[in-house]
Amino acid sequence: MGESGGNAGAGAAADAMDMDTDVAPKSLRFSFNLLQLIKAAQSQHGLRHGDYTRYRRYCTARLRRLFKSLKFTHGRGKYIRRQIVEATVTDVRFLHLVLYLAERAWSYAMEIKQSTPGAISCRRFHLMGRLSKAVKWADFLSRLCAEKADPRTSLEAAAYASYMKGSYLLEREENWENALRNFKSARAVYEELGKYGDVENQVLCRQRVEELEPSVRYCLYKMGHSNILGSEILDLEGPAFDLLQGKLEAVMAEARSQQAVTMTELQWLGHKFPINNAKARDCILKGQQLEADLLVMPTNPSSIDKKLAVYDKVFGAYQDAKRHVRDDLVMAGSAEDVKDELNGLDKAVSCILLQRTIDRNKLLVTHAKNRLNRHQSGGKEDKGEKIAKPEELVHLYSTLIQNVTDLSDLTTSGRERSIDEISFAMELDAKRLTFQAERCFYLAQSYSLAGKYAEAYVLFCRAREHVDLALESCQHLKSFDEEALQELKDLLDRCRAQCCLVHATGVAEAAKIQESLQRGVASISLKHESLSQKEKTGYLLDRLDKYEPAITIFGSKEPPRIAQLPPSFQVVPCKPIVLDTAINSIDFPSLEGRLRKEDKRKGLFSWWRS
Repeated sequence: MGESGGNAGAGAAADAMDMDTDVAPKSLRFSFNLLQLIKAAQSQHGLRHGDYTRYRRYCTARLRRLFKSLKFTHGRGKYIRRQIVEATVTDVRFLHLVLYLAERAWSYAMEIKQSTPGAISCRRFHLMGRLSKAVKWADFLSRLCAEKADPRTSLEAAAYASYMKGSYLLEREENWENALRNFKSARAVYEELGKYGDVENQVLCRQRVEELEPSVRYCLYKMGHSNILGSEILDLEGPAFDLLQGKLEAVMAEARSQQAVTMTELQWLGHKFPINNAKARDCILKGQQLEADLLVMPTNPSSIDKKLAVYDKVFGAYQDAKRHVRDDLVMAGSAEDVKDELNGLDKAVSCILLQRTIDRNKLLVTHAKNRLNRHQSGGKEDKGEKIAKPEELVHLYSTLIQNVTDLSDLTTSGRERSIDEISFAMELDAKRLTFQAERCFYLAQSYSLAGKYAEAYVLFCRAREHVDLALESCQHLKSFDEEALQELKDLLDRCRAQCCLVHATGVAEAAKIQESLQRGVASISLKHESLSQKEKTGYLLDRLDKYEPAITIFGSKEPPRIAQLPPSFQVVPCKPIVLDTAINSIDFPSLEGRLRKEDKRKGLFSWWRS
């Protein structure tokens, strides 16, 4: 009931918008924003959540309202189809009719594809029939707009028809050159349209260009003109990617399986561990490919959500690999050689997983630092972004210290330690000291913001000691990241500057407190106001029997004194307390003679006598 009501309300609004364009002469060219109309209908009627059934029902209801408002129904009793021709188009709503016919056929095809994940021949035949119907209506709309609409609308309709043709050929998996030509044509049109018009239209056109990019790359891959597509394309969402999603996953899985055949061992810190399980090989290879995708992704703040999503996939891949390795370890039985190899492989995968966890947390630290620096410099936060605080960085660095400690313990847990493992453990120790210095620095900042300057000064000094220890440990390493070394030197300079600043601020605050105490003591007076002055500055409610021209004393700058709030205490009579102290010394007469005596006779008829 709520859905039909919402569709009816939206349809009524669209009808009201359509009625603004009356029946026009043949020389008048119709104009409407095709992409904006489609996107608004899709986002309001189900496609925001991938509900193609709801969108198809909305298109059907919208078509029924358009037919009725245009008085273009197909007979009363018997169905007699009326064809839409060029001469029939005397209102812009006829173009809307053809557009919604194409959208209904396309949404029905997407509904079939969504409900049928497997390749069932009859369902696929139905799917291709609906897509071909959508191509037919989109092509017809392009021809009508070329004759009846202005140049911009006709250009949009041509791009829409090219997109539908490309989607149809992509689903058929044939004639890749023609599909690529259609997608490129639609992309070129939307790129040009995105340079003009209002801001909303430009944003929609740019989004459409981004939606077409994966389809272009997939066609190029199928033609052999590009490598395997990146994993970031699989994270895209929206109606334009639903046709492509399953194909991309199948292609990437096939490529991974081909590479997994040649992958026989995992190298880590000078050790080589054989991988005999095909599923474990596939998972490790997937994780390595995702790590390679992370290296080529941009480092701007807007891409942090995408990077975090890829990190989650990396964790999932290596967790699956660990599960397969441990399953093999259970099935190994008493074979000591096989168990040693599997234990080494499990240790290597666990260490790689911890390394990627550290990388992810370092990414979060970088993002939090940027937000904190922007907030401290007076910049504005992005929409929906929380204000960064030093406590957030303290928590992140605590997590990093724990991750580095776990990785160091896992690396040095073997009986025989190689040279690579020893150097790696020393590098981890230097990182741990660096993270401790950073944590101590931001902890001192939090105390400084809270006004606890003595504690902040001690913590900044402690951070300097951690930085000195970290720099000393870096000197014993054969190779250390130059960027991290420069960050340590910058941190040392900041610690020195903050020590001086906090010390000066603390001394100034102590002087202010001493000065305020001296001023307060000097202002103490033993003089009291005279009775006449109190009467002059009394409240109005206390002088209701006197007429005075002003509430306050003439020439006084004090506010009017009408009544005292809260009211002052008044003396009220309390209830008297009576203490009877004579009752203890009075001898009262005996009353035993007046009391009723009990009959002690008992017998068979004693109850009758009483």
